[in-house]
Amino acid sequence: MSDSVIDLGVLRHGPDPDPLPRPPRANGRQLRAALVALLALLTLAAAGAPPPRRAVVTLPVPSGADVLVDGDLAVAIEPTGTSDPQERRLAAYRLPGGEPAWQAPLSAEARYWRISPLGELLILSGYEIGPQGQDMTTIAVDRATGAYRWQQPGSADRLVDGNLLLRTGGESEPSVLRVVDPCCGTVRWQLPATTAGIIPRETERGLDRLILNPPDGPVEVRDATTGAVLARADLLPDDGGRFGLEVLDDLLLVIDRGSGTVTAYGLDQLDRRWIRPNVTVDFVMTCGPVLCLRTGSNQLQALDPATGVVRWSSNRWGWAWGAEDRLLANAVGGGDAPERFVVLDALTGQEVAVLGSWELYRRDPGDPLTAIRKHPDGGVVVGEVDLRAGAVRLLDVLHDATGECQVTDSHLLCVSPGTYRLWRLRR
Repeated sequence: MSDSVIDLGVLRHGPDPDPLPRPPRANGRQLRAALVALLALLTLAAAGAPPPRRAVVTLPVPSGADVLVDGDLAVAIEPTGTSDPQERRLAAYRLPGGEPAWQAPLSAEARYWRISPLGELLILSGYEIGPQGQDMTTIAVDRATGAYRWQQPGSADRLVDGNLLLRTGGESEPSVLRVVDPCCGTVRWQLPATTAGIIPRETERGLDRLILNPPDGPVEVRDATTGAVLARADLLPDDGGRFGLEVLDDLLLVIDRGSGTVTAYGLDQLDRRWIRPNVTVDFVMTCGPVLCLRTGSNQLQALDPATGVVRWSSNRWGWAWGAEDRLLANAVGGGDAPERFVVLDALTGQEVAVLGSWELYRRDPGDPLTAIRKHPDGGVVVGEVDLRAGAVRLLDVLHDATGECQVTDSHLLCVSPGTYRLWRLRR
């Protein structure tokens, strides 16, 4: 199973490091914790009649496989069972019954780390190990049959127009960007090799902006669908100090660690919006109607995105994630104590509700947060987080699950002894 279940399939190797360290996020990474058992049992008892039993499908998939559920199909990257432990195949199973649909071989010289649906295709990206060392490769196969369509170097990300952005290089090697039509891999546009740092802006429908930060030139903002330059400006300090760039909604933040200054620019025109001096930044992230900034002194600040003014601050919370006018925050604990999640009013920081300690999962930004914890008698308790109401609505107790779960589509996939089992969460 993967270490991350929200960004489906991003499991074995992470992307390039972010310019600034980030906390765990509810939009693509697991939030590790265990729920207090007594709280869940009391809540279940108070609910009256037990929730209806969920439909369960057992998938004949060995432990260690990466699994994607897409509509009426479950697709796994799994070992072939041959003498070569690195050899993998792509296996599809029909839902709701779990019957085998098709199998397709995968290169024995590649370790795949992401699988995602795109129309009539499945897109796989992974590390390819060849004569020249390791590099990323992307493969497209037919969703209905598993038939091979095309293969190109680079890791793939979906754009808002449905095309794919492929990127090779990065870190110590120049990056090459090109956008291809997913149907056949035809190049739509591309950029020559560059040593610039590359930061995408992610939306619920895919990437729509690319920020290029060259070591010796102006910052550029490009339309990811066309490659057109939307804005170009010299934003970085001339003293060679330590700085980072962050994209938050329609803002580009320049964080100068040397002077302790945060400067916000409008993303598409790079017009300066505001400046915050004398702040040491650990991380920044979007939190619904505010920006969350964690300082070097372990204080969480909520900033007005239009002015940069601090609306409230607290040293009780480690990080926060926003939805509408609510924030989900984790309490700063001590030692090995499990994280405790609370709901805050985003504009005031006032504590609205205590949710307790859960593992939280979500596939896509618009999906509900699914919460699970281990049951003291075995299995897991499953709930759905309602931030607006400040509550966790309990869905079921899955007695056959051992944990290591991921949310895929409208299902919860968990390891069971010797296999995987799939429970439908939403009807």
